[in-house]
Amino acid sequence: MAFMEKPPAGKVLLDDTVPLTAQIEASQSLHSHTEYIIRVQRGVSTENSWQIVRRYSDFDLLNNSLQISALSLPLPPKKLIGNMEREFIAERQKGLQAYLDVITTHHILSNCELVKKFLDPNSYSVNYTEIALQHVSMFFRSEPKWEVVEPLKDIGWRIRKKYFLMKIKNQPKERLVLSWADLGPDKYLSDRDLQYAVKLLSSCSHPYIYKITFATANESSALVIRPFSEKGTLKDLIYKAKPKDPFLKKYCNPKKIQGLELQQIKTYGRQILEVLKFLHEKGFPYGHLHSANVMLDGDTCKLLDLENSLLGLPSFYRSYFSQFRKINTLEGVDVHCFGHLLYEMTYGRPPDTIPVESFPPAPSVFVVSVLESILTCEALKNGMPAVSRLLQMPLFSDVLLTNSEKPQFKIPTKLKEALKISKECIEKRLTEEQKLIHQHRRLTRAQSHHGSEEEKKKRKILARKKSKRSANESGEEHSAKYSNSNNSAGSGASSPLTSPSSPTPPSTAGASSIPPAPPLPPAAPAPSTEVPTSQPDASRGALLSSIQNFQKGTLKKTQTCDYSAPRIS
Repeated sequence: MAFMEKPPAGKVLLDDTVPLTAQIEASQSLHSHTEYIIRVQRGVSTENSWQIVRRYSDFDLLNNSLQISALSLPLPPKKLIGNMEREFIAERQKGLQAYLDVITTHHILSNCELVKKFLDPNSYSVNYTEIALQHVSMFFRSEPKWEVVEPLKDIGWRIRKKYFLMKIKNQPKERLVLSWADLGPDKYLSDRDLQYAVKLLSSCSHPYIYKITFATANESSALVIRPFSEKGTLKDLIYKAKPKDPFLKKYCNPKKIQGLELQQIKTYGRQILEVLKFLHEKGFPYGHLHSANVMLDGDTCKLLDLENSLLGLPSFYRSYFSQFRKINTLEGVDVHCFGHLLYEMTYGRPPDTIPVESFPPAPSVFVVSVLESILTCEALKNGMPAVSRLLQMPLFSDVLLTNSEKPQFKIPTKLKEALKISKECIEKRLTEEQKLIHQHRRLTRAQSHHGSEEEKKKRKILARKKSKRSANESGEEHSAKYSNSNNSAGSGASSPLTSPSSPTPPSTAGASSIPPAPPLPPAAPAPSTEVPTSQPDASRGALLSSIQNFQKGTLKKTQTCDYSAPRIS
């Protein structure tokens, strides 16, 4: 059972759950329409970004397609007259930015194919329904007993996973569901191990795992067939939806928000925790728990899509738990996802934000205590509780399980070792992603703090204080220099005017070896025109003093002999 470190040829390296952000950078008017230049970024790395150009008509077309969700989206209204004015274009740009912010932060909309194609057409240009049909047709050549009844269009949230309603030719009344999926970025099993593990799923028998009729995989995709349930999933029960309807229509905006009864919450929660405990003990990675992956069979919950972790598909809640570094194992991921599911069962809707600061009134305080141990800020900082601890909490400890079916799931030792290595690689990629997000968050927080108004005021005050301190120091230094200049001038240029009793300042260098100079004699009454060279300021002062004290009368009279007149001999 060899483990492949290098990505195989069929592996899709792009993680569709990594959020896309979009920022309108500019707009340009061309003839009768305006184009908006949008910067789209995948994840937190600015290097993973690109530009797209969209018109208002493109936004309008996308919005019409998203109307199936029944959400009221803030697309700016159309305007036929005056739509090329500068003020209107600026106002519309703000409105379109608000629209982009909504569809990229809404958990279901941001993961749907319509939004992905709008923001990243290069990565989502393929028609996955056609690809799925090609693979299914090839499968039917080797398995002619199956027959497609109809495609179940968009009943799931994954872009690269498609569903078809099936039947067996000799049993036309029995309905089954075929699901086809690409291999994802977390596929680390070798092709041989993958094919063996997927086929092994049909032998798994557990009272809370939904039975798989047939499963197969190749180097690029996998195909799984299960019985079709008219009752639908746990999410269908909560949202009162029809199983065959598109995902956006069923779950984006339910008409009535109502949680389940307390006994249902207790029973379903206990059953789900029991199957998670079973998988963890078997060393089988799951990581894909959410209410749409729990099938209802009477009053029993049964887990779906065990093959997802084998195929390397990213989790529905990955964009949530990738924000918290303490959720770094698949066991922790399962517990965190269980918190989302329990919240949804209790209140009839997903939580608005994670972490949850306060919980609305619940049917029991025991429900809130479980939610607080998983979804609060403190829980996310300290790490997720173990499944065994949750089973011991009062909400689930007194639930009696009546199903007596004995679980069976034999995994060979070599495959178990390959699954262990695959699980470690999945957790490693998660840890690396969490590290990048954490670093980005710290940088963003620092930049935000540095750019806040309060911080700007502090920097201005500090700058003023520093400027005043520098000015004072400069003034003191200037005064010291001026004082030194005056002292130098007194000992140099003005030295002829000093009296014999004035002492000469001692020299700083070699004072012990050189005796002090004797006092100079009194100066002559005649003004001196010699410029001293000891200090520039003193020399200039002495020169100005000589000019000011100059007296014309002190000049000696001279006799001149004029030889310019002509001489006649």
